[in-house]
Amino acid sequence: MKVTLVQMNSVSDKAANLAAARALIDQAVREERPDWICLPEVFDFIGGNRADKAAAAEELPGGPAYSLCSALAREYGVFIHAGSILEKVPGEERLHNTTVAFDRSGAEVARYRKIHMFDITAPDGAQYRESAAFKPGDAVVTYDCEGVTIGCAICYDLRFPYLFQALADKGADIVALPSAFTLVTGKDHWEVLARARAIEIQAYFCAPNQTGAHKAGHETRASYGNSLIADPWGHVVARASEGVGLVSTRIDRERIRKVRAMIPVASHRVSLPG
Repeated sequence: MKVTLVQMNSVSDKAANLAAARALIDQAVREERPDWICLPEVFDFIGGNRADKAAAAEELPGGPAYSLCSALAREYGVFIHAGSILEKVPGEERLHNTTVAFDRSGAEVARYRKIHMFDITAPDGAQYRESAAFKPGDAVVTYDCEGVTIGCAICYDLRFPYLFQALADKGADIVALPSAFTLVTGKDHWEVLARARAIEIQAYFCAPNQTGAHKAGHETRASYGNSLIADPWGHVVARASEGVGLVSTRIDRERIRKVRAMIPVASHRVSLPG
């Protein structure tokens, strides 16, 4: 099974973002011939203000980003894990930050809504209040990709090990973490956390990230790039640096089996008192 991660520099122009996503998926199929393609978080729209986000959001199923990924999955006969899309919430001003996955026929096989909201003040003083614009999800989601179980998470979820243990409990062999990880936190925490999660649950960890700058209101914010794939032993087996592009590797199911047999942590878990 070959996987390809798409690293994008999305901005607050939905049409431009979808055109860029299409071009990169076309390139991935032409050059890499993958079985599974993963886009980054909010590949369809990032930045702007709340009104801009609301205008760009989609009612699922349907909408331009959803329809594009479904159509390309069907056209090319590949799985597309569509990063995340801004999803309208009926009766709410807030949106969901939502992953949708499509199989080779273009049919939806999973939908995951980001659980953990990025409400922090970064070391550079930038304030992020994701919960003001987004409503958290509440479901742990996996799906089958031709015998491989893929677990869903998004960006800030990376910092919460219990979510990944829940994915492991549901049989995840690969975790997909589409992200827009910030430059200031990414340079210190991105790789460390991604490798830790891979080691903890003994699964491949596929993390496509946004790269470069975008405008959020009057501020310019930057994403870290460095999309990566870590194997179940925690080795980074493929990595991008800065800039828009692709990164690919092959998933070795035997590698998963060997690591889990070597250190059988799943069978060593105990229930702690209290």
